[in-house]
Amino acid sequence: MSLKEALHWRSATKSYNGKTIETEKMNQILEAIRMAPSSSGLQPFKVLVITNKELREKLQPISCQQQQIVQASHILVFAAWDEYTTERVDSFFEFSNQVRNLPAGATDDYRLNLLDMLDKKTKDQHFVNASLQTYIALGFGLLAAADLEIDATPLEGFDNKAVDQLLKLSEQGLKSTVMMAVGYKDEDHDWWGKLEKVRRSKEELFIELK
Repeated sequence: MSLKEALHWRSATKSYNGKTIETEKMNQILEAIRMAPSSSGLQPFKVLVITNKELREKLQPISCQQQQIVQASHILVFAAWDEYTTERVDSFFEFSNQVRNLPAGATDDYRLNLLDMLDKKTKDQHFVNASLQTYIALGFGLLAAADLEIDATPLEGFDNKAVDQLLKLSEQGLKSTVMMAVGYKDEDHDWWGKLEKVRRSKEELFIELK
């Protein structure tokens, strides 16, 4: 399937049949998420991959009772850093320099400039920036799933604070931002997938400045 075909094929699945995704395919989706770009390459988030039935049953009531939570093969919870700390930033650049076989101080100018810029922002602003990175990763995951003809649904309807408490995210310096259900649709009950895809025309959507 071409990229264009995958984009037209996918839809936000409303009902899943409970079938488990093959491990190899799930790993490809997770790899796409891992390879997504992020601001300064920091990847300021974690992704919780949830298959545990009991945990998902606890998650559903605090997720607007969305049935995808318990029906899908996997639920991915994207959780952003609650702030950009010096320790977190320094740790990334140390790791990056090691991977690229660079001297320890090779990226000091960039790192220190980034830390200075972050120091001028509030903790809330840090989280907003980090949370935006999770949506880029979500997009990569959705596209990878479509390429594999795996159904997926982005999910925002949940009580963030309750989810954070259930998954003990605060203890890890994280806050939930968005979820992604992944699996195979229930053909009989996925009413949304039977509808024509609606998108604005390119003439209406794009503004070309020459």
